[in-house]
Amino acid sequence: MQNVYSAPPSQVGKALLCLMTSALLFSIMGVCIRFASHTVDNPTIVFFRNAVGLFIFIPMLFKQGMGFIKTNKLWMHTWRSVVGLAAMYGFFYAIANLKLSNAMVFSYSSPIFIPLIAWLFLKEKITASMILAAVLGLIGVLFVAKPDQGLLNTLSFIGLGACFLSAMAFVTVRALTNTEPPERIVFYFCIFGTLISSIPMFWHWRIFNWHELSLLIAAGLLANISQLFMSYAYSLAPAGQIGPMNYIAIVFAGIWGFIFWHELPDFFTIIGIMIILFAILLCNPYIQKKLFGQPPHS
Repeated sequence: MQNVYSAPPSQVGKALLCLMTSALLFSIMGVCIRFASHTVDNPTIVFFRNAVGLFIFIPMLFKQGMGFIKTNKLWMHTWRSVVGLAAMYGFFYAIANLKLSNAMVFSYSSPIFIPLIAWLFLKEKITASMILAAVLGLIGVLFVAKPDQGLLNTLSFIGLGACFLSAMAFVTVRALTNTEPPERIVFYFCIFGTLISSIPMFWHWRIFNWHELSLLIAAGLLANISQLFMSYAYSLAPAGQIGPMNYIAIVFAGIWGFIFWHELPDFFTIIGIMIILFAILLCNPYIQKKLFGQPPHS
């Protein structure tokens, strides 16, 4: 049987922690976008999210020189930027028009698709524990979201489309991390994202007040720092092995929903959160070994 890469337990632990931090920062970004969307249009929010990130890399460019952006994977950076930006438009639109927790459900359901896409494009092995974690995570998502007729409208299709595109972007990041440092991956996403998103933003441009600017800048900073943690996580372990950790963002979104919008979890939400957390535990290689007899690494 072909030997496939599986990260050692210590690396998986670090990767899961980085991905959890990324999810936390991303959920806070969602709060900023939700507040900003009350008065700011979606194309402008997407533009600021990318443009702010460029300023993070200016000191790095001065320090490391142009060698920092030298790459032989320009086409992969371009593809990652296009699918990631398309997912961003859909996700931000969902944040503006749905409950924050429901929007996070759509965005962070991408692990459902990650193992399949990683298997198709990266030839990563799909194990029984990965499939079980993805299925349980989806069930937990449904408990938290409590889907109704809303799943059949245009918003739902936009959300699910963003979910699939996010999975493609995550797997592309995984492939890029074989040769590219996380900072370079995020840099190219920011520059391509800024250039592309500036076109629709141009038609909505106006003067913004300080409150709007603070929310837009905060969202951009949080998103890019979150991307750095996410890129580093996928450099430590295979996408299919750690992907279900993304589900914890739904838990964070529920907490922010309670703090800012006084949303209290009901019985089904609590059950869903427990299922999601169990799905995350299945990412741990030691638990995989106990349940399925799979070795932590090959």
